[in-house]
Amino acid sequence: MAEKEIRTLPLLPLRGLIVFPTMVLHLDVGRERSVEALERAMVDDNLIVLSAQKEVQIEEPTEEDIYRTGTIAKVRQMLKLPNGTIRVLVEGLKRVKITDYVNTDKCFVVRYEEAEDLDEGGRDTEALMRAVLDHFEQYLRLSKKLSPETYSVVSDIEEPGRLADVITSHLPLKISDKQMILEEVNVRQRLEKLLGILHNEREVLELEKKISSRVRKQMEKTQKEYYLREQMKAIQKELGEKEGRSAEVEELRALLEKLEAPDSVKDKISREIDRLEKIPTSSAEGGVVRTYIEWLLELPWQKETEDDLSLDRAQKILDEDHYGLEKVKERVLEYLAVRKMVRHMKGPILCLAGPPGVGKTSLARSVARALGRNFVRISLGGVRDEAEIRGHRRTYVGAMPGRIIQGMKQAGTINPVFLLDEIDKMSMDFRGDPSAALLEVLDPNQNNAFSDHYIEIPYDLSKVMFITTANAVHNIPRPLLDRMEVIYISGYTEIEKEHIAKSYLLPKQMKEHGLTPDHLQIQSGAILRLIRNYTREAGVRNLERTIGTLCRKAAKMIVSGEKKKVVITARSLEQYLGAEKYRYGRVEETDQVGVATGLAWTEAGGDTLSIEVSLLPGKGKLTLTGHLGEVMKESAQAAFSFIRSRAGELNVDEEFHEKHDIHIHVPEGAIPKDGPSAGITMATALVSALTGIPVSREVAMTGEITLRGRVLAIGGLKEKTLAAHRAGIRRVLLPRDNVKDLEEIPKSVRKDLELIPVAHMDEVLKLALVRDPYAGEES
Repeated sequence: MAEKEIRTLPLLPLRGLIVFPTMVLHLDVGRERSVEALERAMVDDNLIVLSAQKEVQIEEPTEEDIYRTGTIAKVRQMLKLPNGTIRVLVEGLKRVKITDYVNTDKCFVVRYEEAEDLDEGGRDTEALMRAVLDHFEQYLRLSKKLSPETYSVVSDIEEPGRLADVITSHLPLKISDKQMILEEVNVRQRLEKLLGILHNEREVLELEKKISSRVRKQMEKTQKEYYLREQMKAIQKELGEKEGRSAEVEELRALLEKLEAPDSVKDKISREIDRLEKIPTSSAEGGVVRTYIEWLLELPWQKETEDDLSLDRAQKILDEDHYGLEKVKERVLEYLAVRKMVRHMKGPILCLAGPPGVGKTSLARSVARALGRNFVRISLGGVRDEAEIRGHRRTYVGAMPGRIIQGMKQAGTINPVFLLDEIDKMSMDFRGDPSAALLEVLDPNQNNAFSDHYIEIPYDLSKVMFITTANAVHNIPRPLLDRMEVIYISGYTEIEKEHIAKSYLLPKQMKEHGLTPDHLQIQSGAILRLIRNYTREAGVRNLERTIGTLCRKAAKMIVSGEKKKVVITARSLEQYLGAEKYRYGRVEETDQVGVATGLAWTEAGGDTLSIEVSLLPGKGKLTLTGHLGEVMKESAQAAFSFIRSRAGELNVDEEFHEKHDIHIHVPEGAIPKDGPSAGITMATALVSALTGIPVSREVAMTGEITLRGRVLAIGGLKEKTLAAHRAGIRRVLLPRDNVKDLEEIPKSVRKDLELIPVAHMDEVLKLALVRDPYAGEES
């Protein structure tokens, strides 16, 4: 194929315009460089290259600002206008591709090569031409920008490339779309692209037509409504009736008269009602103002319930609803006693902290019943927005008060028992920190003038008894925790669970399932086995669920006629619930080397933790597995260092760390574990593995270890001892500094467990291992 001829010509950059081949049109030229380009063109056969600027607003374009594909045009006429610009008549000749710029001083001079159309012909091209013409005809019917005669001009064109160019030049498209068509040399592809553009343009026009039709109908409807409303006003005036807004305002004023509220609040509501009266009925603002007035009228400002201050009655109600939980009951009775002595006192802010299923939420309901107060509960789990607490300002569409004010409206009195459930599950994001907004709510010295963004009037919360619940206190921000009186509720003992199951859960579930004692009887042995072998939890939620399962199975048997009365014994329990889920009794069946039992505390209560140590030939690498947190890993390092420092006394090879790799694993690897209290357990398991002396299966332990072997205090002792008791452990080693916490442990648990305080690792090893490691093998 012969090389294309490369020539130079002056370039005229066009703004907001593209010239296609065969087009004839007028241009107004005013820029100095453009005028210079025209003058050069007049010297060179009246030919000039026309190419569009990428951005219309650029006054002095550079090479990068001009498209590389343009059109050679012949200058047919030039006419100087009085304002100094030149009007030029140009005729597009051929597509060209600008190869480079020869000169850019006074005007652009470019090298170019002609871009010939690639026309494959055939039926495909003919079909595309017909489709383009068809779409263009439909476009002309919808569009008001082009005259219908344009179609007759275009339909006579037989050349496919020229047809695409002419139609594109008539369409009111973006410069980038027109440039895309200009740059396309392949005629078939040019037609396809144009067809796509025409299709989109036609769809947009149809949509515009629908929208304008809808808007016109809406306007007609609004005008009709306005006319009818004006007629109605005139009729009402003639009949002497009041207008709709007036009747609404009178109704609100009547409610204001009955409202028990401070004068400042009544004045505010009165001003808002006056404002509502002046707002036209058709105005949308009327609805916003009315909603605001209704909120102010429905809130309790001074209405309160009389407290029932009878201590005996309160004690009876609390004991009826809950077994145990002595600390909380005592705190409620103390509050009642002080209320009897002092008429006006600030409401206490209690935080009930403990594992799930121990009765924190239901206890708050019982407190309300004992006091004779209204009860309201809001859940804070997953709340991330500060506006959930303080409300939205009235300027927002759909604004509402926060959850506190909504709760007060629901309560209907100014002194309810207000439960803020799951306060430890709040979080924060870009919308603010809800826990910071709660600081004002839960401060008795500030909450007498609580500010809600929607209400805008200070609201008195000082008479409210706030009770919050949490599983983990460490998730609550410190300033918020400081404002609350924390009462820890531990998990239940086996005896307490048995009592709760017999007195509360079984009667409740039988009633819910429509059963009577004549239908179902669950013996004491079955309940005890249920607690030991089918549930292992701090609370009683799972126990209640399992009792519900037994009730359902009994109901099915009775309804189907299989039995008239179902009696469930310890032996027959497996028929209803399947195989046992947990092993009650010893944590391990035999004394094992390198396996020690620790005690852990989680948000769900206490649990036992097996720690396994394995020695492998190697070079002293310490591997820790089981999803351990940083603190727990550091405890393992501390235990390892302590044993290295005491290797000689423990009758362990002093170079063991150079000959063996040590692997410490805490089973149930999917569950994250952290904290320092497994330190002495890891050290015991390590010493057992290194000396070959088994760990006693009856011993569990908890305590933090130091590099010198001291045993430091830990938290959650009550939960840990309860877990040991549930697992059938006999002896528990605990730090000497935790002796003060032993009073919290129930007597029934203390009676079954041997609780041994230890201060040093030497004591731990002597008590935990089956023989004294310091005495050597002869002992």
